[in-house]
Amino acid sequence: MSELIKLTAAEIAAKIASGEVTAVQVTEAHLARIEAVDEKVNAFLHLDREGALAQARAVDEKRARGEKLGPLAGVPLALKDIFTTKGIPTTVGSKILEGWIPPYDATLTRRLKEADVVILGKTNMDEFAMGSSTENSAYGPTGNPWDLTKIPGGSGGGSSAALAAYEAPLAIGTDTGGSIRQPAAVTGTVGVKPTYGAVSRYGMVAFSSSLDQGGPCARTVLDAALLHEVIAGHDPLDSTSIDAPVPPVVEAARNGDVKGMRVGVVKQFRGEGYQAGVLQRFDESVELLRELGAEVVEVDCPSFDLALAAYYLIAPSECSSNLARFDAMRYGLRVGDDGTKSAEDVTALTREAGFGDEVKRRVILGTYALSSGYYDAYYGSAQKVRTLITRDFEKAFGEGGVDVLISPTTPTTAFPIGERADDPMAMYLADLCTIPTNLAGNSAMSLPCGLAPEDGMPVGLQIIAPAMADDRLYRVGAAVEAAFNARWGHPLLEEAPSL
Repeated sequence: MSELIKLTAAEIAAKIASGEVTAVQVTEAHLARIEAVDEKVNAFLHLDREGALAQARAVDEKRARGEKLGPLAGVPLALKDIFTTKGIPTTVGSKILEGWIPPYDATLTRRLKEADVVILGKTNMDEFAMGSSTENSAYGPTGNPWDLTKIPGGSGGGSSAALAAYEAPLAIGTDTGGSIRQPAAVTGTVGVKPTYGAVSRYGMVAFSSSLDQGGPCARTVLDAALLHEVIAGHDPLDSTSIDAPVPPVVEAARNGDVKGMRVGVVKQFRGEGYQAGVLQRFDESVELLRELGAEVVEVDCPSFDLALAAYYLIAPSECSSNLARFDAMRYGLRVGDDGTKSAEDVTALTREAGFGDEVKRRVILGTYALSSGYYDAYYGSAQKVRTLITRDFEKAFGEGGVDVLISPTTPTTAFPIGERADDPMAMYLADLCTIPTNLAGNSAMSLPCGLAPEDGMPVGLQIIAPAMADDRLYRVGAAVEAAFNARWGHPLLEEAPSL
């Protein structure tokens, strides 16, 4: 195994900029790693070998001409298969888009290319980002590199698994109810959900438009910050994009310090249903923050208890509207078009064949919640709860005076593949701690805080900051990461079993 794949993104970029290694050498090392282990992991749905090497050669040519390279030039990245990529398949983990080649790049894809980041390929995911385990992919589940019999989180399990398996130093995920943070937690990596609207959604296939948010995934807090800076910023092509400067996330990641900060522990995120080892590692994180000079207080957010129910009315309602475009008439799969059937019959046959069980379940739920006579009782009530959750956050960050909130990222560590396949409610509970942030639009991060003693699997610490205060995540995250690495004597991933 090449030592190049064990380096951080920041280290790789520095070596390429200095001429110590070439971008082509780095890319070839990661492509070789993917070819060696991905048959077992199933992190990638499409590997763009020729495109990646072409991007790498372009970086090397720039350096040879003496041109200044960006902070991530030549660094390989795994891209969640929910962002459109010109000339490269985008399936969203679904049979209904199998083989579809987009004619354009998403804004995020374009920004990665403009920053000379090398896109290795597209990663596996729950179909249309609907799931908490990456078992709902039409192309088979992804394994957790810590234990291939367990889930890597969802919906972005391919991206998190690629990081933990050393197939890529950087990845992109999307977070609708926790799908960046939850996979990060169970694979021992770092995942950040930026403020809603901070990263463009143009070219990101929609699931729930008021909740979806793309963001960075990495193995270190600094690497996540460097990627965050590349992909964030206003985009006139996205009507929900925030027209404001990107917070100083890289500076915060380089200068982590919690002295004098007021940290709130969310009262609602512990108790029944939480694994003992997860709570043990979280309590150790709380004590660590105190040792580092933070003031820790308990914060009561009573509306958070209603977040799961509200989310599973709002998200399915929006998905039932967004997925209506997959009608077999314009693009993607078409079934039954033999000249004897009506357009309605072809649409019904295509959606039956193209959508998986979880997508169908959510479309049905959402359509019912939006139907005449039920809209106010269900969808309207859920939106009122969403307002209450937002007010709880505002109270905590306002009169409560806390700088950030913290909690476990997930109630449990990674569970075995198939264990919750027939129990949707148990699956939905995996995102219990992450959903409130999406409903309010705040920013949040998950980073490793140790291994659970029961099973030796990673545990994640969640940090939540106010909207457009994403730099606070990196300030706290960098301080915690440095302290834990010093305590352990190495990054947590060093303890992962070798594939």
